[in-house]
Amino acid sequence: MQAVAIRTFGDPTGLEVVDLPDPNPERGQALIVTEAIGVGGVDSVIRRGTLAEYGFREGHILGGEVAGTVAAVGAEVDTSWVGRRVWGFAGLGGGYAEQAVVPAESLVPLPANMSAVDAVTVGSSSVVAHFGLRHARFAPGESVLVRGAAGGIGIMAVQLAARGGAGAVAVTTSSPERGSRLRALGATRVLDRSGGGAGEASDDYDVIIDVVSGVDLPSFFDRLRPNGRMVAVGVVGGNPPADFGTRMFAAFQRSLSFATFSANTVTDSDRRAVTAESLAAASRGELESVVHAVLPLEQAALAHRKMDAGEVFGRLVLTPSGQASK
Repeated sequence: MQAVAIRTFGDPTGLEVVDLPDPNPERGQALIVTEAIGVGGVDSVIRRGTLAEYGFREGHILGGEVAGTVAAVGAEVDTSWVGRRVWGFAGLGGGYAEQAVVPAESLVPLPANMSAVDAVTVGSSSVVAHFGLRHARFAPGESVLVRGAAGGIGIMAVQLAARGGAGAVAVTTSSPERGSRLRALGATRVLDRSGGGAGEASDDYDVIIDVVSGVDLPSFFDRLRPNGRMVAVGVVGGNPPADFGTRMFAAFQRSLSFATFSANTVTDSDRRAVTAESLAAASRGELESVVHAVLPLEQAALAHRKMDAGEVFGRLVLTPSGQASK
């Protein structure tokens, strides 16, 4: 089968298409013939080598989120999964391939009217956004700022905050055109990347969901109300400065809170339940799947160049050659 591996860490030119033996599912696993593969911010972070200290090595197959048809299952897995169209979570690798092995406990059946492309656009992004808001103890009526709202996680956070009764949903983004698109998804205020905007620069918020992190993260503590909570759900802009907490401690009397959130801390059953709920909501038109582009698997490097250039609004999706996006 064809897959995309990291030949060398760094820019997207280090990605290469490789031929690998067809995988076999082991105990507790399922083999999915992929129809669609989600391209996420964490993929680019791994590709750059930022997480090499966590055991990622050259030769790693990227991709954590796939949708397709179950072709085989390993021992102790219900054989009724075989032949069903599903969403599956591979973790931090193995998805950029014509066939992907995933834990069977991650499988979620696709609604009958849902495409594989929409499934990988909604799936993991909705999980991170849902539990990120929960981690921030978001309550109806509170104001929310989504920093870096144009990607898959940010778009889901905007929609879920609006559906959850937020008093205001602000976003940071790079252009008025993107701001208009985010307003159509539920945003009520549009700020620039620094958090400023015409007539809105003095606003503050109960909750900040931060997909970006990076060197500017500390300045957003100034945008929190007393008892405000900031949760970093991504690091697409890199790690914050080592002394980023100094800004928060300078506002000690406002009782601010900061936390990180990783979906790795979500139980399989909770992930599965939220994914199923989100896919069902999208199939009913209650959540919008925003797809930037669908590219062939062999153009994974192009997908990563688009991400690195900041061109993407929504989700990039890869499809294996010869697979129709159903």
